[in-house]
Amino acid sequence: MATLTLKDRLFAQRIYLILGALFISSLVVSNLIFQKFFYWDFFGIYTFEVSVGILPYPITFLITDIISEVYGKKKANAIVTAGIFASFFSLLIVYVADAVPATDWSPIDDPLFSKVFGATAIAVLASMTAYLLAQYIDIHIFHFWKRLTKGKHLWLRNNFSTFLSQFVDTFTVLLLLCSFGKIDWALFSGLLLGGFLFKVIVAALDTPFLYLAVFAFRKRFGLKIGEEISFENID
Repeated sequence: MATLTLKDRLFAQRIYLILGALFISSLVVSNLIFQKFFYWDFFGIYTFEVSVGILPYPITFLITDIISEVYGKKKANAIVTAGIFASFFSLLIVYVADAVPATDWSPIDDPLFSKVFGATAIAVLASMTAYLLAQYIDIHIFHFWKRLTKGKHLWLRNNFSTFLSQFVDTFTVLLLLCSFGKIDWALFSGLLLGGFLFKVIVAALDTPFLYLAVFAFRKRFGLKIGEEISFENID
């Protein structure tokens, strides 16, 4: 663990809060926009048909990997827990907004609002179940490989942890949505394959950004390979 001066400690805490804010906003937004689906032709090799909710979700795994590498497992788990509370709180706000009656001149009337946000409860339940499994698996595997490689080969733990956790996430959320009747079972295998492959591609593409972020942290705070920031002791 790296020991920080008071000034560096405060700066590191501010960065942690910013990363946490980006993590939570990405997670909450993914639950709110999930009902729209889009397609993406990947160079004629494969056509993805996935929910737009998948777009901000890989950001959460990138952020937890950055926090895991720089701040440690405990701080990464704390962000995951905060994300759970934020998601359920957003669900409560949506329920209240759906319950109050719209005015006659409201651009969005009650039926349209309910159509867009009415499935949010099921989405949050499915997403949170999958999210809990996937994020904690991601963090656990990330630190397993970090210990095994003694802090080296960042790309290995980043991709190995994310690939498995993303499969767990995609499989679990689709299983629950199909079970609750929100998605037809006939679409399950196609959405599972498309969703998982999409996340794998994104996870592979975000590896340079992880290296860049970790390099910036190590240079700014004088961290050695595999070393983490500690808030316990101050010079």
